[in-house]
Amino acid sequence: MDETFGGVSSVVESSLYHNVHSILRELDCQPQAGSASNKGMLRWTLHNRVERCPSVSVPLVKVLIKELEKAERIDSKIRIIPLLHTLIYIILQSAFIPEDIYHRIHVCLKSLVTLPLPYCAIALHYARQIKMEQTTPGLMYQRRVISEHNLRNDLYQLHEKVFVFVDPAIFPPSLVNALKADVEGSDQGGDAMVYKRKVVLHTLTAGIGKQCNVNSLAQALEHLGEDVELHFQDVVAIVEQRVEDGAAEDNRYKTRLQEIYRDILKAAKDPSHPASQAETHLPNPEVSFHVWNKEDDIWNELVNFALMVSSERNSTYLDRDDLRRDSVVSTVSTDSGIEGDMPISEISSLMLESHGGAEEHSSSFCRRPCVRWPKAGTRLTLMMEAIKGNGGYSLTKEERNLTARIVVMGDDRTLGRLAKTLHTIRKREARHLLLTKRVNQEIYYIPVTNQPPSHAQEFLSGSEDMLTLAGYLGSVDPWFDCNINGLGAMIPKLAQMQSSQGESSDPNSFLLDIISYYTRVSQQPVHLPIYCVKMVFSNLTTSVEEVFLSQLQVDFPEIKRIKATFKDTIKGSVRYKKHSSQELYGAEVSINYRKASISDREQGSRMTLTTCGMLVTVIPSCRAKSSHSVNLSFQDVNPTRTSAAVIRAVSVNIRVLENKTFSLCLDKDPRRTFKDVQSIEVSPCLDPGYCPQPSTKSKYGSGEGSLPLIKYLNRTLTLPINTFCGTNQ
Repeated sequence: MDETFGGVSSVVESSLYHNVHSILRELDCQPQAGSASNKGMLRWTLHNRVERCPSVSVPLVKVLIKELEKAERIDSKIRIIPLLHTLIYIILQSAFIPEDIYHRIHVCLKSLVTLPLPYCAIALHYARQIKMEQTTPGLMYQRRVISEHNLRNDLYQLHEKVFVFVDPAIFPPSLVNALKADVEGSDQGGDAMVYKRKVVLHTLTAGIGKQCNVNSLAQALEHLGEDVELHFQDVVAIVEQRVEDGAAEDNRYKTRLQEIYRDILKAAKDPSHPASQAETHLPNPEVSFHVWNKEDDIWNELVNFALMVSSERNSTYLDRDDLRRDSVVSTVSTDSGIEGDMPISEISSLMLESHGGAEEHSSSFCRRPCVRWPKAGTRLTLMMEAIKGNGGYSLTKEERNLTARIVVMGDDRTLGRLAKTLHTIRKREARHLLLTKRVNQEIYYIPVTNQPPSHAQEFLSGSEDMLTLAGYLGSVDPWFDCNINGLGAMIPKLAQMQSSQGESSDPNSFLLDIISYYTRVSQQPVHLPIYCVKMVFSNLTTSVEEVFLSQLQVDFPEIKRIKATFKDTIKGSVRYKKHSSQELYGAEVSINYRKASISDREQGSRMTLTTCGMLVTVIPSCRAKSSHSVNLSFQDVNPTRTSAAVIRAVSVNIRVLENKTFSLCLDKDPRRTFKDVQSIEVSPCLDPGYCPQPSTKSKYGSGEGSLPLIKYLNRTLTLPINTFCGTNQ
């Protein structure tokens, strides 16, 4: 017979130890061929095991504490952050943690606070959460479910929602339908009572402890039906009051929870069947799935989210076609509003309507109720109307109790579109802070691509990597590389399996579980710099500005055609071929640039050369003190020279000296290709929110001279991607 410790056999504890070590070995080992797609499965399997068997939570916490102490002792920093995230996620799912275990956790986290960033920041954040969980057991679970499923109450009114956007250029319609089924298929009918029962069950179990009969309580809550609402409100009130009071009056807190527990058991009808096993695992958050077809889709969903929450209406009411609701009759007044100007017949009819058909008349009458329509069908107008309290919508002013977690699936092309969308939103918010003051926007990225290498970078490396930014995020955060980067090859396979099995098959919870873990735990952003390019065209007098995130490719179509024709027709003399490659296969360009340096004191430089193409890449480096720089590479006109010149610069100005034009492709995306370009100017993109437009009515002057502190602000716009460790910014 196996020896047991605390109700769990030594075999189980040894198995948990082996599972944790397998996860840690994934971090230490270099990725091998075919193994990258399997990363993250071990962590998901471990958390699934905790959901199926909650009794393993305490021994698993003990194992994680031992590994944290060991990682600090041997200075293995690569293990600290994954262990911290795994520990907090297990505590979030657990209903009971002994006091001695909490003491060991606090001692361990106290020692981690002395480490440099980001380890000390994450350890301190989790130490505060665990301290609150120790004082009020079940608090983390309760607040998480309330916010993720918008459970109405008067004391904790935060609301979170996950928006998943997929790029249609990467996912075909068949895979999109399969992904939608996996992401949204496991929703429990959207019934708020299901989640309220879970909150009451978990909070009472955590607060009362071993004296609570979990299975009987779960069955009693099922029999209560709609009466659970009253007990849910009582539990939320008691827990939030406990948070305000702190650790004082501990006996009174447990006594009130026991009273609710007894009331539920008494109010429930006698069950006709024996108690079944209760489900206390943490439900997945509310997730909405969207195909990112239009550039304004993210903005529209954010406005829908803000208005829907405040007015308790579905987002479909915000569509233009639904603005004129059939259930509301609007009367448009065409008269002057003066009683003497109206016909006698109309006055009589209005008087009869206002008095319910009574025969006695009055000298005054009431108009029929009218509805003030919004000025326009745009969501911006709806937001303005909601702030003013018009149009039937209402928004609480400047209360950021809403959090939109935006998960984007795609490759470098998708992140380029996301950077452009962020820039557009910031421009809209520069004049009217509608969403910024009301909705917290958190951005998450799951790298997925199905595109084979193309010719876009063949002059430098022979093929093109569509996941360069994902590789950078993985190099900064090994836990992101282990859990998220591996999904790139796994998601299409899961979607194909789902589509081949048909609609009758149950949805696979793997992808939704990964999204839930990612959005709940990763709160440390990595800031990717956004660059602006100002283009001057041959057929336009004004310049056009665009933004890009990963790269900008300059190509000369005419030279390519000449080069291709020359290669097909002349295959003889090597001497003539070399001479022609130098004379015919290049364009003379003038380049003005400012080199990147640590001191940022480099003067502008200028050069003129003949090239067949150029590539401006933005590959951030976490070790460089000046992260906002670009690498400018040139394609040599002589194919015998393999080495290409590379310039590291802060800003670049490129102009064609000859009577030629070039094409421009942003972020490897053919959808963002510009032709007939004569010159470009590349520089860091400034955040529109930090570019104030001074009022001309001010008597204290205008321009940046009246805002002396502006020059000390970092006004560069970046794309913040949430990861598990983040970088210093």
